Amino acid sequence: MKLTKFTHACVRLEKDGRVLVLDPGSYSESTEALDGAHAVLVTHEHPDHIDVEAVKSALAENRKLELYAPAGVAESLRREAPDAAARVHAVDPGTSFEAAGFGIRSFGGQHALIHPQVPIVANIGYLVDENVYHPGDSFIIPDGISVRTLLVPVHAPWNKVSEVVDFVIGVRAPRAFPIHDALLNGTGQNLVEGHVRRLGAKYGTAYTHLSARESVDV
Repeated sequence: MKLTKFTHACVRLEKDGRVLVLDPGSYSESTEALDGAHAVLVTHEHPDHIDVEAVKSALAENRKLELYAPAGVAESLRREAPDAAARVHAVDPGTSFEAAGFGIRSFGGQHALIHPQVPIVANIGYLVDENVYHPGDSFIIPDGISVRTLLVPVHAPWNKVSEVVDFVIGVRAPRAFPIHDALLNGTGQNLVEGHVRRLGAKYGTAYTHLSARESVDV
């Protein structure tokens, strides 16, 4: 399976001629990532994880495109794109389904706390083909399974370096790559990733930096 990272939280997965896109948000090259996609997974409603206009355009242009998201996101998108409503599916945590030939398992349920005065929204993490885990904006560790490829939210208003490291240690995937890094400059990224790489290695995780539009086989 080919994994391509786009800016921030967006990732594109390709196998056997099928394309799955996760979190095509407003900080990402969403239109590019969605080109030729067969399915989209959205973790939560924040615009850096779903560029609504780009997604609406993709649904209108590609009438075979299916989208999966938490119930509130799905309901809102059905109103925004009524012609595509039948292709927009609500996802609950703790479920399994197939999307464009990829096996999906869902985890979590809510976004990490930003501040007590900022409302918490629904957030779902997705495990793809028992391999790639995208947690969205959370540090929920999938239960009962072994993740092979972990996507790590390295920086956000809701996290700190110790929590990022503990998440990587807790999941203990053999390999890990960054997501959620658009707000970091190069200095900050090197600092955070240095900690993750060094401490994650003690627990068997090989952390590798990926730049926007860089691909790797997983």
